Parts: sequence; structure tokens; C-alpha cells
Amino acid sequence: MLAMGDNLRLALGTFLGNPLRSLLTLLGIVIGVTTVITMMALIEGLRLKVNNDLSQLGANSFQVSKWPSGFGRVNWRMYAKRKDLTLEDVRAIQEFCPSVGVVSASDTEGAQKISTSSIETRPSVRVTGATAEYIDTSGISIAAGRFFGQVEAVDGRQVAVLGLDVVETLFPGMEPLGQEIRIKGRPFTVVGVLQRRGSFLGMMSMDNVVLVPLRAYETLYGTVNSVGLAVQAQSPELLTKAQEEVTNLLRRRREVAPLDPNDFEVRTNESMTETFNSLSQVITIASFGVCLLSLVVGGIGILNIMLVSVTERTKEIGVRKALGARKGRILGQFATEAVMMSLMGGAIGVGLGYGLAFLARWMLGFNTVVPGWAVALSLGMSSGVGLVFGIYPAARAARLDPVEAMRSE
Repeated sequence: MLAMGDNLRLALGTFLGNPLRSLLTLLGIVIGVTTVITMMALIEGLRLKVNNDLSQLGANSFQVSKWPSGFGRVNWRMYAKRKDLTLEDVRAIQEFCPSVGVVSASDTEGAQKISTSSIETRPSVRVTGATAEYIDTSGISIAAGRFFGQVEAVDGRQVAVLGLDVVETLFPGMEPLGQEIRIKGRPFTVVGVLQRRGSFLGMMSMDNVVLVPLRAYETLYGTVNSVGLAVQAQSPELLTKAQEEVTNLLRRRREVAPLDPNDFEVRTNESMTETFNSLSQVITIASFGVCLLSLVVGGIGILNIMLVSVTERTKEIGVRKALGARKGRILGQFATEAVMMSLMGGAIGVGLGYGLAFLARWMLGFNTVVPGWAVALSLGMSSGVGLVFGIYPAARAARLDPVEAMRSE
């Protein structure tokens, strides 16, 4: 223990004696650890955010779409050949799927401008046309006013429900209910305001939206080719059965052969979570790849600086060996210095990673969480690099002949 304490004291003295040189040597390790900590904080925060956002849809809900979701390259031409999902499919599901409680249809047009007589939003609002059941299947809640009813939806009346981002832009400090907005020059009366939902994945605001009846939406953007369906089972226990009923019904209606795959997509909260987890695994692997590369660069720096240190301290090593220091003591001294230097770099990287994670929390609007395992793994990897790249200089110092070492200048 006394020898270890002595080694730690000498290592700290070496670091403090040449702080700038030591920090520049550790730059690769600092960058690698900072990258891992920041990326793991973002991924963990996003995972919690995704789970929270998807939980708002309910445990007994799933979605049906003509188009796939996910990441990577998608052959859109192939999927475009699929038959469209229509309101007739909605009516068939309501009639022939007893395990289904509610089903809604919707379509969305992004990058829209919404205006009043005096104010206009940026072209970033999503206009969603939906059936009256959308309020029950989408996880949204009304903060003020009401959602449009069945009669308004069937008649295609020009009424609208606004997200809070749109309200704050068009009606600052004013009561929005009963006011008139214009979408593509057509007037709509505001009948409701949605509860604030925040952002999805920290990137897209879920409050920058306007909801209108689907038939009114068609007067704005033309007849919808394919709607997205949101289906809610009678209870969470009937979710699997409801999925089977809807899948079998749509296969029959779309004349899909028994051995052919579905020509539509069925997505549950679990499947969407799995898709995100697949993406996060890729990002995690890439982050650790960057970390390893940076650590190797940092390790080479440590190797170089330790060789320089051995050369500079040759006479000191000779004196220590002449006074009785064994090879193991000299080896331990320089190995400890290498590990201490890399650990200091790792600690600096962890601190910077926490700082960047906090900055990302402020900029992206969702909580970033640094997993404890990421900190432990980063520090372990950095100290391991210091040990691996510090062994050779330490062994070289331990092999020095004391008489020859004391003669060196």
C-alpha cells in the first residue's frame, strides 16, 4: 500500500509538472470518452422519451398503414404498388372485427402555413385530416373547447382543433375558441385546443398541428389516396386477437394469397420500440467505434510521452535502482503514471460528456440520462488503454542498468 501511494504521488507530480503536455497527450482519450458519454446520454434519453410518447397511445392500440416505417433504404416504388387503405376499410373493420373497440382514419400534409387576418405561421405546421374517432385512438387530449363530432366529420364542416404551438403563434394572449383561421385561403372555425404534448424524440413538436375533419381535408388537398388507420382493441387483453381479426379481414378485402406476405403494415408500440432500439444499437456501436479509435490515438500519445519521460528521468531511475528499488517497483511506478494519465483523460471526458448532455437537454427539450454503465465502461477502457500502452515504456525503465543510468546526462 505504501508503494502504491508513493507511485500515485509521483504520477500526480509528473502530471502537474507538465500539465499542458499531459493534456495534449490525453486529447484522444478525452474526445473518445466525451463521445461515448454524450451519445449514450442522448440514446438513453431518447429511449425513455419514445417509451413515454408511445405509452400515450395506450396499451391496446396499433396502427395500420400502406407504407412501412423504419430506417435505412426503402424501395418506395414497390410499396406504391400496394392498394390504398380507404374509409371502406374503416367501416369493414368496425362491422366485422368484434375485438376492435374504435378505429379511426387520418392523413397528414406537412409544411403548411396557417393564417389569420393579421398573422401567419411559418410553413412548418402539420395539417391532419381525421375522422371523429381520432380523439380516442391517437392519445391526444382536449385542453379547451371540444373535438369535432361525427356529424361535422361526415359533413366535412370547416372546423379545426389547434395545437398549442399554433395557438401561441396566431393568438398570443387571446382566446382562440370561435376565432377564424385560414388554411390554403379557406376559412375554418376553431372549436378546440389540444393539451401540450411536447416533442417526439426531441426533434418534432407534436403541438405544431391543426386537426380538421377528413372530408374538409380532402377539399384542401384533394381526395386522399391512402389513409392511415389507428385501431384500439376493446381491452389490452384483446389486442392480439384484434390484430389478427384486422389482418385477416384486410387480407381478404385486398385479395392477398394465403402464402403471400401482407401488402400493408401493422405497427404496435412494441414494434416501434424495437425499431428504435435497432437504430440505437447501431448508434451505440458506431459511438464505441469512434471511442476506440480515439482511445488508440490517445494510447499512442501516452506511449510517446512515457518514452520521453523515461528518457528524461534516466538518471532518477538509476538513483532509485542504486538505492535498492527493484524492477517491479520501477515498472509499477511508470505503469501507474500511464494509467493515472489515461484515467485523468477519461475523467475529463466524462465531465465534458455530462456538460454536453446537459446542453443537449436544454436545446432538444427532453431529458438526457447518462447510464452508469457508460461511465464505468469509459473509465475502464481509458485506464486499460493507459496500461496497455504504458507497459512498454515502464518495462524499458525497469530494465535500465543503474550504473549506466546514473552516468546519463
